[in-house]
Parts: sequence; structure tokens; C-alpha cells
Amino acid sequence: MFEVLNPPPADKIIALMELYAADPRTDKVDLGVGVYRDSEGNTPVMRAVKRAEERLWQVQTTKAYVGLLGDRDFVAAMRELALGDAVPAERVAGAQTPGGTGAVRQLLELIRRARPEATVWYSDPTWPNHPAIIQHVGLKGRTYRYFDAETRGVDLAGMRADLEGVAPGDVVLLHGCCHNPTGASLADEDWGSLTEFLGERAAVPMIDLAYQGFGDGLEADVRGMRAMIAALPEALIAASCSKNFGLYREWVGAAFVVAADPKVAKVTSGNLAALNRVNFSFPPDHGAKLVAMILREPDLRTEWEAELAEMRERMLGLRQGLAEALRRETNSDRFDFVQDHRGMFSRLGLAPEKVEALRAEHGIYMIGDSRINVAGLPEDGLDRLARALVSVGI
Repeated sequence: MFEVLNPPPADKIIALMELYAADPRTDKVDLGVGVYRDSEGNTPVMRAVKRAEERLWQVQTTKAYVGLLGDRDFVAAMRELALGDAVPAERVAGAQTPGGTGAVRQLLELIRRARPEATVWYSDPTWPNHPAIIQHVGLKGRTYRYFDAETRGVDLAGMRADLEGVAPGDVVLLHGCCHNPTGASLADEDWGSLTEFLGERAAVPMIDLAYQGFGDGLEADVRGMRAMIAALPEALIAASCSKNFGLYREWVGAAFVVAADPKVAKVTSGNLAALNRVNFSFPPDHGAKLVAMILREPDLRTEWEAELAEMRERMLGLRQGLAEALRRETNSDRFDFVQDHRGMFSRLGLAPEKVEALRAEHGIYMIGDSRINVAGLPEDGLDRLARALVSVGI
């Protein structure tokens, strides 16, 4: 049976991790792997998470399965965090999933159930798992332009031109904030024009919300998304707790569907439960329970929001520091886009051979498309990094 299998394509990020681990240089810099890191290079357990775990250990009395839709309090708390009061709760079907990836997968499965002929439009570039999962579940996918290689900002004109091909019932996949891999996010007015556009086309937005709180703040990061959802009859949202709660290995996420009315939402909820059943049965409970506690218990929430703000401000400071270092090295402001971007990532616009030169000559590791993890920037080595970038011809 298995002799017919072919080796899958190598994962570029895993390969980069292995190269970094084998590099003996003591001044090497890892800007590749997409996890938050503190100034010591660690991915810490957040303080509120630690305290919630202590409380959970004291009160939890069973490890029995949760329901097919997961912890209902978690789902409700995450709906409030992401959507606020944009739409009535009765119009929202929600399900706990294994991480944001699981949410994306379940929502795409749901689209295939509801409208198998739909095309899912996604940005070029985007997170590699988007097109991979779209293809895997058997849906049609098409790209739209998003990133302007010259300005390093959003190519809104190109985006609108490509989306002219959207048909009624198609799905347009958007990043809720902190676009991965570019760091170039939609402005509020961009969300407004896209809302009008999707409404005219009778298309459905699907929003991947992986970084709420990492851009400009918990509320600011979803302002445009909420306005879109409030204005349109249907929407899908995949929310992740990996980054903003630091719960990477716990795989905590939620899938939401905003339906036209409560009756449709109830039927949709049943379909989400059925999809959970055939994919993984019951979602994992530990991380979701921690998130519910943090969002519901005022002292934990206050502590979490404070630490999340510290993480966000640190990344914004690193962005500004790198932009200033590049300004000094180049006597130019053409790299100010680094401080204008938001979230964990920015794409610098280097050719693959220059990315390879940085690795070989300077021990600076980044993804081949020149995406960098801002949280991995060395606080005391930004000038060295800027000199290295200039030396390869940025």
C-alpha cells in the first residue's frame, strides 16, 4: 500500500530551524520561526496563564470530555472578544477548535458543505496553510493582489481589480489584522470600501483573526472587521489564542459563523458540531478553560491585557529601532515601512539570493521571501543587523 507514496515537499521553516540549530556561530540571529520571543529569546508562559493554571488545578474535578462544540463559556468569551456587540449573539454559531488552524479547516469544510461550487479568494501572499487547506478540502481557490513590492504597503487598487472576478456566493479570505507574512494591514477606510464591494457582489468574508492585540490594541485591531460584519448578512471568523495568550502548544481556537438570522445560526451550529465529530470528536479542554478564566475573571483579565500590551509595545519599539538603524545606514527613509507595519511580521523585499547571503555571511536567518519575525530582532544588535542588510544590497 504505502510504497506508492511520494515524499512530501520539505517544510521550509522546519528546514530553516534545523540549519539555525546546527550553526555554531554565537552571534547568529533567528528571524524565521513565527513565535513571540522576549528579549532573552524565550517564548514565555504569560503571567495570567500561570495564575489561571494554578486556580484550575485547585478547582478542576474531572477530565471527562467536553461537548462537541467545546467549552461553551470559552466560545462565548471569544465571541465577545472578537465581535463585541457587532451582531446579536443569536446570529452567531460558534465552535471550539484545535487552534486557529483547526478553525480555518472547519470553516472551509463548512463552506464545502454549504456551497461546494464557491471559490475562496485569498491574498497573494498569505499564510501558506490557507491555499494548502483550501486545496485539501476540495474547494477552488484564487488569489488577489495584496502587497505592493515598491511601497511595502497594501496594493488596494490591485486587490480591487483582481476581486472584480468574485461571483455571488464566493468567499473572500481576509486577515483580521497584522497580515502574515507582510505586516501590511488594511486601514479602517479600506475595510469600509471592501465591505461595500462584498455587499454589492453578494460575497462572504472569511476572516482569519490570528493576532488580535498584537497590532494597535485589542479593540483597534478588530474595528474594521467588526464594522464589516455588522454591515453584511454573513461572515466567517477563525480566531486563534496561540499568539495573544501564548498558548501555542495547547492549540486553542474558535470558529464562528455569522448567519443572516438566528434560525440559520442554529442549523449552522449543528453542522459545526457534526464536523467536529468526524474530524476530532471533542476539542482539547485545558487551554480553552484557561482562556475562559482569563477573560471572565477581572484580575486575570487585567493582568493579561497588561502583559499583552507590553508584548505589543516591545514589538513596536523594535520596529522603530530597526527603521531608525536602516535610516542611519542608508541615509534614506525608504525603510520606514518597517515601523508602519503591524504584528509579528514584515516582508523586507529581499531577493532569495540576498536572504541566503545574510545566512551564510552574517548568521542572520529569515524565510526565503524575506519575511522576518519582528519579535526575534536583537534589541542590542539592530545596528549590526542594518549593516548586514545594507551589505547584501537591501
